Formats: sequence, C-alpha cells, structure tokens
Amino acid sequence: MGFLKIAAVTLALCSTVSQASVLPRAPAIVETDFDVLIVGGGPAGLSALSGVSRVRRTALLLDGGEYRNGETRHMHDVIGNDGTDPEIFRGLAREQISRYDTAQLKFRKALSIVSQNNGSSFVTTDQSGQTYTSRKIILATGLRDILPETPGIKEAWSKGIFWCPWCDGYEHRDQAFGILGSIVDVVGSVLEVSTLNSDIIAFVNGSFTDANVKTLDEKRPGWQQQLKGYGVKLENRTITSIERLQDGAIVQDVSERKEYDEFRVHLEDGSSFNRSAFLTNFPSVQRSYIGKPLGVKYYGEKVNVNAGSMRTDVPGVFAVGDCNSDNSTNVPHAMFSGKKAAVYVHVELEREKAATFVTKRDEDEIMDIMGRDVEDIWAELMARK
Repeated sequence: MGFLKIAAVTLALCSTVSQASVLPRAPAIVETDFDVLIVGGGPAGLSALSGVSRVRRTALLLDGGEYRNGETRHMHDVIGNDGTDPEIFRGLAREQISRYDTAQLKFRKALSIVSQNNGSSFVTTDQSGQTYTSRKIILATGLRDILPETPGIKEAWSKGIFWCPWCDGYEHRDQAFGILGSIVDVVGSVLEVSTLNSDIIAFVNGSFTDANVKTLDEKRPGWQQQLKGYGVKLENRTITSIERLQDGAIVQDVSERKEYDEFRVHLEDGSSFNRSAFLTNFPSVQRSYIGKPLGVKYYGEKVNVNAGSMRTDVPGVFAVGDCNSDNSTNVPHAMFSGKKAAVYVHVELEREKAATFVTKRDEDEIMDIMGRDVEDIWAELMARK
C-alpha cells in the first residue's frame, strides 16, 4: 500500500476518533441504595411499592404512620374490600408486598430529600437521621384536612362527619342530614347527596353574606331556586358546638348496612338541631411539603403532575394519590396513580440504562465504524517505524 493511501486512511482514522470523542455520552448510571424511594404508606404509596417490586426494582417505602382515612371506620367503593377497616387493608397490603425480596418498608417519617449528581439521584433523610440514596422518588404524602375549632367536629371526624359521600354516605342514607361549610359550596354538596338524603339542612355558619351571594349568582345562576327545589334549608347562625348523642359504630344494622350516628348542633342563640350525619366542605392542605426544596411545583395545595405519567416538574420525581393535581381523591384513584407511576418509573430507569449502550464509544466500536481492515493498515504503519 502506498504512503499516500496509508496517510489518507490514518487521517480518516484520526477524524473518526475525533468525531467519536464528541458524540453525546449518556450519563453513567449512579450506584444507589435503591432504584426508587417512596414517601408515604397509604394506598397510593403501597400500590407504587407493589408495582415496582413486581418487576424486581429495589425500592424502599418510608411510612410516617399518618393517613387521611386513618380515623375512618370502614373503606367503601373499593372493589373486593368494601367495608374493610383501612388499617386491615394496609396491613394485608404490607404482608403481600413483603413477599417480594426487592421491597423494603420502614415505619419512619421522611424529613428531607436532596438532589445530587446533577439530578440523577437523591438522598432522603428520615426522622432518625438515617440516609438513603435512590435514582427516583415517588411522593405519596397525601393531604390533611383543616378542621374548624368548633367543639365536637374533630372528635367525630370520619365517624358521622365526613367529606366523601362515596366513601361514607350510603351507610347514612335516608337519615336527617347536614352540610357543614361555606354557602358557596352548598349546591355542589347537595348534588352529590341528593340521591341518598332528602332531609337536608346546610349549616353555613355565618357565610350567607352579600359578597358570597354575589359570587354564587355569578358562579351558579339560579342557585337559590335549585336549593328550594331540593328542599334544602339554609341555617346561617354560628355553630357553637356539635354534640354526639349516639355512636354509629355501636348502633347499626349490619344486614342493612346502616350506621345510626346521632348529633345535636348547638347554635349561638341557644337553639339546636338534631342530625344523623354531615358532609363537609372544609379545606385541605399538603400533609408534607418535602418536595418543595427540590423545586417541585404546586397547583394550589396539590403537587403539579403530568396526569399521564404522574411526573412532577422535577426530573426523577413523581407524585401520586391525594397529594397530586389530577383532581381525584379516593382509594381506587390512589391505587391507580401509584401503579401508573410504578410503570413509568420502571421504564424510565431502563431507558436510562439502554441509553448507555447506544451512545457509548470505545476503541472497538470506532474500529467497527471504520471497518476492520484499518487494523491491518495500522499494523503496517507500525511495522515501518
């Protein structure tokens, strides 16, 4: 082979090596304690843990022991678990998930999450100070209901006074019913319970004001006629206390699936009304803002997510269940969103691994690009030295 040909091939080889050296290189896979760390041990977090464990992802769930339905007597509208005690449900889920050797669960509260390695991994610290590294985070931290200080409400919360008619309304059907909250929300509540209860008093606690009437006239034209059509009575006097007279956990008809709670609503002027159950319109907030320091964005009091994938605005961080912004708050939804996040986390992790195979350039691959005959040319060049 002539000198010019060898020189040309050598230049081509140098050019190829130079081009290969500037090709994009996938970030190296960071070694971590777990593939995924899940914060929160309610239905959403447990579903996410189950989902990633089924494909042998290493995962740790940190359960702080706080649950929105923690005081609820029974779960309802959960196929296969209608009437199950929430704690029994969680316990059974933990036992079943424990059969997967890549799943771990600790009853500890997560205190902080810090991004590291240019966002490719995270360090989570729990209440004991122990730290855990992971490549992905799933937030399943839930919501916390803000209850008024009115005596009797907190004591009866989720036991005759509740916020979800699908969860608790059927057991109090055809009973004397009350609605607690602002007048602005009353019509929406009536629409939700009208097939369950007809004897309804809305205790709006002083919120029947000119400003709220104007808001309702704009938001729901004809709202007063609608309430009249449903036979709803409006009570604007301030509630001083709600007294429990009877406990539906004790007085109930199991065969009819009815719970007979009984309450007396005491008003500021000394008058009172008896009601069997209440639907509420109280605000709720995030139980934990642990994602904020990471840059997770919030839509009101919900973690902003892409509803199709449960991804937040921060790469590698997902949010599921009541805490996220897809605007559905119930156990079936929580489980669905947890499973959806598990699928997307698993595939995202594997795509990151696959990318390292595609973009990595080593000497053998450069030779493949040039053609294996270059080795012979290189050997000839070396022999001429």
